[in-house]
Amino acid sequence: MDSPVGVERLHPLHGRRGGGAAVGLTPAQAAVRISLRAKPDAVAALSGSLGLDLPARPKTAVVNADGTRSALWLGPDEWLVIDDGEHGGSADLVKALAETGALHSAVDVSHRQTAIMVTGEAAAETLAAGCPQDLSLKAFPVNACSRTVLGKIEIVLWRMADDMFRVECWRSYSDYAFAFLSEAARDAKA
Repeated sequence: MDSPVGVERLHPLHGRRGGGAAVGLTPAQAAVRISLRAKPDAVAALSGSLGLDLPARPKTAVVNADGTRSALWLGPDEWLVIDDGEHGGSADLVKALAETGALHSAVDVSHRQTAIMVTGEAAAETLAAGCPQDLSLKAFPVNACSRTVLGKIEIVLWRMADDMFRVECWRSYSDYAFAFLSEAARDAKA
């Protein structure tokens, strides 16, 4: 991440762990996040720059071949791009998108958002305590994503595996989200 020399930005949930036997809660690793908006005629060029095909189907996510970058469909012309940041910071990603020449908007939201990983056989049940969305595998399969709510906050929810979800939320709400999920995890049964 782009930080002044010698300054390390701590995760807002640094050191937190939660859950129990049937569900685990951990802060996700630091990542570069880009809010990307573009019309259909720019998608091919932007996809080439990102090294993955931006999803065109609603509520879907795609991951590049080495698993370091993903794009989540949030609307007909909107994606959340998440990158592990190992190959450069957000400035590099925004610059690469700009060099396509395609008309788009790419905004670095890395420091606005954070994520919580919810894993285990009771992950869906834990999330269902505060998310009104049907999280059954049939309705919300692996690589499904959506903008939804958890309790009283807006989140972006991504099912990464049968029993693993990524909850993207604003940093200022991360303590609330973690506490909410911790309480829900106590009641969850596998």
